[in-house]
Amino acid sequence: MTTPVCTSAQQFTAYVRNRGPVLLRTARSMTANPSDAEDLLQTALAKTYLAWDRIADHGALDGYVRRTLVNTRTSQWRKRRVDEFACEQLPEIGPSTPDTAEQQAQRDALWRAVSRLPSRQRAMVVLRYFEDLSEVQTAQVLGVSVGTVKSAVSRALVKLRTDPELRAG
Repeated sequence: MTTPVCTSAQQFTAYVRNRGPVLLRTARSMTANPSDAEDLLQTALAKTYLAWDRIADHGALDGYVRRTLVNTRTSQWRKRRVDEFACEQLPEIGPSTPDTAEQQAQRDALWRAVSRLPSRQRAMVVLRYFEDLSEVQTAQVLGVSVGTVKSAVSRALVKLRTDPELRAG
């Protein structure tokens, strides 16, 4: 009996099906507009598909796609054709579980505060605390030094701690 062989297209489709929601949350953290996040992820996945057969370690695909997301978004920032737009909905933080109204209000306030951070700080905070990457991994994904990650995240946390909407009251 022979084992069925999956084609590259089938492997890619399975990967997108399994990891798409997580990758979309990452893309949503880099843009203010849900449509822009979908476009960003679509572009990154298209680039990943083209490189699929050249990617030696398919266990590290999330890192590859995250890096592609960051590079693509950085290119968009440099072009500055269209700036970020405010959005009314924010991405979910984790698995959908029943929340109390207070927990939901706190989560919404946190995402609004994170969305007000400068885009580079926002990306670092999301990768560090929502994607749970180490400082070294965050630096690698963004192509910056670990010191840059540490200082930018520190400044971002100060801004979040002093955000009037997040103050306990």
